[in-house]
Amino acid sequence: MRVGLDVGGTKTDAVLVDRGGEVVARVRRATGFGPEAVVQTIVGAVDELSAEAGAPRIRSVGIGIPGQVELGSGRVVHAVNLGVEKLDLAEAVGGMLGLPVGVENDVKAAALGAYSLHGARGSMAYLNLGTGIAAGIVTDGRLYRGARGTAGEVGHISVDPHGPLCRCGQRGCIEAFAGGGAIAARWSRASALPVRDVFDAAEAGDPEARALREGLAYGVASAVRVLVLTADVDAVVFGGGLTALGDRLVDDVRAELAASAEASGFLRSLRLGERVELLPAGSAAAAIGAALVGAAIEPEEALTHG
Repeated sequence: MRVGLDVGGTKTDAVLVDRGGEVVARVRRATGFGPEAVVQTIVGAVDELSAEAGAPRIRSVGIGIPGQVELGSGRVVHAVNLGVEKLDLAEAVGGMLGLPVGVENDVKAAALGAYSLHGARGSMAYLNLGTGIAAGIVTDGRLYRGARGTAGEVGHISVDPHGPLCRCGQRGCIEAFAGGGAIAARWSRASALPVRDVFDAAEAGDPEARALREGLAYGVASAVRVLVLTADVDAVVFGGGLTALGDRLVDDVRAELAASAEASGFLRSLRLGERVELLPAGSAAAAIGAALVGAAIEPEEALTHG
């Protein structure tokens, strides 16, 4: 058995995965704030999974977490939403559990999980549509990181120099058009679910909402074009909080891709709309991918935790 955890800013999703990759137990709990609380959240989730499954033999723990993960280490830096500036997460959790621990950026971990759920073949880009926009690229089961680990950071590619101001300082970034945080900031009405409200208001004919919704589709479609034209992936799989919009989101993006290809035989030949897919609702892709991260560092002999 292997454990994978997707540590988010508000909740942690943890799964116990068997040798065949099937999820045999799953728990969710609130994520604590600050280094010690984050570690306690993770350890508590592992213990809860172990108890639920009857104290099985666990070989490894993998963790997907926001922020930067220093390459080749288990150290996390700048996980601002978790109150973590710098933390050797692998050492802290491994010391408490007595298990090998692998750590990866949450979007990259989710990319590995989505690739596994997608059939683990060919090439795929996982496009995370949440507060921000980022992607992970997987080919033949391996993450493509680039020279400095920034491959897939498509959110801060400017696609309109006259577009909305992005938090990175540029104008017209993909994230400024399509990030949930940016849309919420530009939507003039207070709401618990601002992006959903934008879609609903757009369907009711509100001009401000229609402009925001069209901008979201433009931003996501731009990200799809970038990922296919630079990495030529077989599929672009959408995940993240905005995918709760379901077909309303995907249909908008496919329509935008089709419209942008009308004048270009080359773009039409790429069949971009056919390459777009949506992760199933409630998918544990990020936690499953984290379990794969942990499996990659397992020693030859299984360890026991129970």
